[in-house]
Amino acid sequence: MPVRSKWQSLPTEQINPATLAIDKLAPADIVEGMLNEDRKMLDAVRREKERISVGVEIITQALRKNGRVIFVGAGTSGRLGVLESAEMPPTFGTSPDLVQAIMAGGRGAILRAREGVEDNYEEGARSINRLRPTKRDIVIGVSASGMTQFVRGALTRARRAGSKIIFVTCDPRTELQTFVDLTIAPAVGPEVIAGSTRLKAGTATKMVLNMLTTAAMIRIGKTYGNLMVDVQMGSEKLKDRARRIITIVTGLEYEDADKLLRRAHWNVKAAIVMQKSGAGYQKALARLRHAHDFVRDAIGEDVEERLKELLKVG
Repeated sequence: MPVRSKWQSLPTEQINPATLAIDKLAPADIVEGMLNEDRKMLDAVRREKERISVGVEIITQALRKNGRVIFVGAGTSGRLGVLESAEMPPTFGTSPDLVQAIMAGGRGAILRAREGVEDNYEEGARSINRLRPTKRDIVIGVSASGMTQFVRGALTRARRAGSKIIFVTCDPRTELQTFVDLTIAPAVGPEVIAGSTRLKAGTATKMVLNMLTTAAMIRIGKTYGNLMVDVQMGSEKLKDRARRIITIVTGLEYEDADKLLRRAHWNVKAAIVMQKSGAGYQKALARLRHAHDFVRDAIGEDVEERLKELLKVG
């Protein structure tokens, strides 16, 4: 019998032999089965660690040259890109323009699925074109199946503009490997529910994107040790976090940390440099610029011992 489906052979569309009778299982057994599959997913991501590391370096170099990171995807893959871009400003103090996301179907598709929009190659090209990609930018295509036409259209247009391309998929056999600069392809295998890529494929993709963005931000000085020193002050919780970071790093009392932060215009990095060096606000900013925005280099001091003391670890 001839095969009529071009999706039939995709790993994410295969039937999982471990979950054939899942609709007859008790809740605890369904959960156990899903956990077993997620263990396989973790191994699949681990096998891609070298490629993920290469991706981190590609992104880091682009950010150091004032390039942007642009995610492109559809459905679950698109939403994961949107999530990454949305969380960069509050976590790392980046401009909303630095890390962006394009999703098939636009903003409305984030909350409500719009089937069919992922098949529009031309709209993918038009969507990325609106952002005017350049040679400095990194475009990260995200497609569990590796076949999403919207993503392919966007990547083709970005390639024409000279942007570097990273492709994140769960099909290691994708022919796009010859078209992009780097493919990261955790082979997660068949889903618990055949074709439901919001499961293992979605979780694996989220892990990969987390590692790419977080590691790149660390590499450009967005943390001091593992402290979030570029945190934005958009809420009382975040202001509290900033005060606690200051108390940890400088030894100041909580109320004094608040006063210091106010003098530093709620810039945690500047506040640390001011306290450690005795410099005023403007000179602290200058020291940070000279140190390429790394607190460690601006004050010439490591934070590990203070953190170990706080945690009571050797």
